[in-house]
Amino acid sequence: MAAHKKDAPRQSEVRNSKAFRDFVVGERYEAGIQLKGTEVKSIRTGRAQISDSFCRIDKEEVWMHGAHIEPYAFANLANHDPKRVRKLLLHRSDIRKIDLAMNAGGKSLIPLRMYFKEALVKVEVALCTGKKLFDKREDLKKKAQMREVNKALRSRRE
Repeated sequence: MAAHKKDAPRQSEVRNSKAFRDFVVGERYEAGIQLKGTEVKSIRTGRAQISDSFCRIDKEEVWMHGAHIEPYAFANLANHDPKRVRKLLLHRSDIRKIDLAMNAGGKSLIPLRMYFKEALVKVEVALCTGKKLFDKREDLKKKAQMREVNKALRSRRE
């Protein structure tokens, strides 16, 4: 008889909930990320947060700051620092494009989501521009209008 694994709920991806509220999302890139083994295990259990994170380019390398990956519960003394800076792996040509766009002004590199692609952890980053207060208000008005339209359509069907 085969041994059965416990079906523990696994979170397939970690999303940046603040990104679409605070930024206008532009061009997106898929990047690899350098992690330690205990960090990968924590991400598999859904113990990561990237809502306050951002990326910087330093010496033609992209670094992700502010991502919080909880220490793995079953690790020994070789556990990782939860707030450490992590290196993102992108093609050199993509790094140059991103650097030019950021230096042109007004753009930031923001991680949108962290997910598994086969056995590897990937990060989707995007060039974003910050929203002003009136942009956020317009988005709220559009959401309210769409809600009313959907409600009216549902009442017609019934």
